[in-house]
Parts: sequence; C-alpha cells; structure tokens
Amino acid sequence: MSILHDLAATIESRKSADPSSSWTAKLLAKGPEKCAEKFGEEAIEAIIEAVKGNREKLTSEGADVLYHFLVMLAARDVPLDDVLNELARRQGLSGIDEKAARPNT
Repeated sequence: MSILHDLAATIESRKSADPSSSWTAKLLAKGPEKCAEKFGEEAIEAIIEAVKGNREKLTSEGADVLYHFLVMLAARDVPLDDVLNELARRQGLSGIDEKAARPNT
C-alpha cells in the first residue's frame, strides 16, 4: 500500500462520518461539485507557488492538491486504482501518440 492508497481509504471511510466531526466528511457532504471546486482552488494555489519558485510552499500546496484530488474522486466514486491503472496503460506511450488516440469528446 502507498500513502495515496492509505489516504484514499481514509477519505472513503469519511463518507459515512458526521460532517461536524471531519473536514473530509464536511467537504463530501457538500457534493461533488464543491469537491471539484476545492480541488481547482488548490491546483491554482500550487500553480502560483510553482511560478514563484517557492519549493516549500509548492510542496505543501502539492499535498493539498493530491488530497483534494482524492476527495473529488471519492465524491464521484472513482477508485484511485482506476486512475493508477490508466497511468500504467499510458506508460511507455509517446504523449503525442496517446493524445492522438483519444476519442474526440
């Protein structure tokens, strides 16, 4: 198990928790749209720190991004392993070839 799997399992367990007892439960109770919005906010904060070149803050914001990404996945019942399997499928493919093979959606 990786730290991401451990965190995903904790997030999953918070789905049934009292929102007043857990930030994760509170966020999940607000619905998938709010979870996606929060992920977007955290991603923007990480981008800002990357542009500034602040390694310490980028590290911290990166952790926030990963956490909120996992919350967003949980809100839509998408297992982390589905995302990891997709990454594994793409491994060794040229990014240009992989993107060209995607259906137009």
